[in-house]
Amino acid sequence: MATSKKVLSYMGFAAKARKILSGYNTCIFTMEKGRAKLLLLAEDLAEGTKEKMVSKARKFNVACRVYGDSDEMSHIIGESGKGIFCITDDNFKKVILNEIDNTKSM
Repeated sequence: MATSKKVLSYMGFAAKARKILSGYNTCIFTMEKGRAKLLLLAEDLAEGTKEKMVSKARKFNVACRVYGDSDEMSHIIGESGKGIFCITDDNFKKVILNEIDNTKSM
């Protein structure tokens, strides 16, 4: 599935506002501290990694979606090779979740 342009633009806005973090350990640490609002996992991550991160998200009661392509998503926030992202702002969480859920239901 191609990543929605709206989701990518929201991720870009979140990056400019410093409300998005990326990377396995960074996102786990952010969830443990209670600052993560939404965990985004790229569809092309290894299955084991996805399962571990989904389990952590459940443990820390963080919304989680598997969505998009890691290259597109990491590029939009100015990084490379990342497939795990966490949003630390409620407003960005709401608009991104809304867009992902609406895109998947079409």
